[in-house]
Amino acid sequence: QVQLVESGGGLVQAGGSLSLSCAASGHNFQDYAMGWFRQAPGRERDFVAAVNRLNNTYYAESVKGRFTISRDFAKNTVYLQMNNLKPDDTATYYCVADRATATIIRGLADIDYWGKGTLVTVSS
Repeated sequence: QVQLVESGGGLVQAGGSLSLSCAASGHNFQDYAMGWFRQAPGRERDFVAAVNRLNNTYYAESVKGRFTISRDFAKNTVYLQMNNLKPDDTATYYCVADRATATIIRGLADIDYWGKGTLVTVSS
């Protein structure tokens, strides 16, 4: 059974940092792109960052320069280092995986796998 399990969410003050992890199991994801989405209360789910099988990275404009995505192919794990957090970053963060990087970046509905999410709350 394929699972993406996020961890590392929590409460942090504005300007602080958090690091999220997503452990993938049940499948070899080395040929997959992996990434992160987020959804704030009352808002749509938005693309945050992605990393493909060649380790190329992609970011939403709103997080460029503050967030860094990385992956450990041996551990089937993807990370999201979030620095200089803002109250607008408050959301549930979801890990995703798909064979096509573009599917993740475009936020298409048919992304192959989703985690259940981890909550990040940034206080002002």
